[in-house]
Amino acid sequence: MKNQISKSTTNLTKSVLAVVLSTVATSVFAQGDVNAGIEMASSSLTGTFDSVSNLILIIGGVVGLAGAIRVYIKWQNGDQDVQKHLIGWLGASIFLLAVGAVLKALYGIA
Repeated sequence: MKNQISKSTTNLTKSVLAVVLSTVATSVFAQGDVNAGIEMASSSLTGTFDSVSNLILIIGGVVGLAGAIRVYIKWQNGDQDVQKHLIGWLGASIFLLAVGAVLKALYGIA
């Protein structure tokens, strides 16, 4: 009984593998000019990335301004943890600018 289940599982695995490989092979041969498709996707991604990057910087500016106001209010109220919040806010602002610059350099966008 155990041997029969093992053979059945092996046959099923072989059948599934054959179907998957034939599907992959068919889809690979069905592709036309792959380079043109890749170039079109790359140019689309570049245009979209630039717009999204600017949107993220705008959102980051608004959130940074809100953080600065929060730190100012804590400072005016005389809270003891103003320095901790100030360092966190400044670190987040520097991180936001650095990540934006690194991503633009990584994708080759001026």
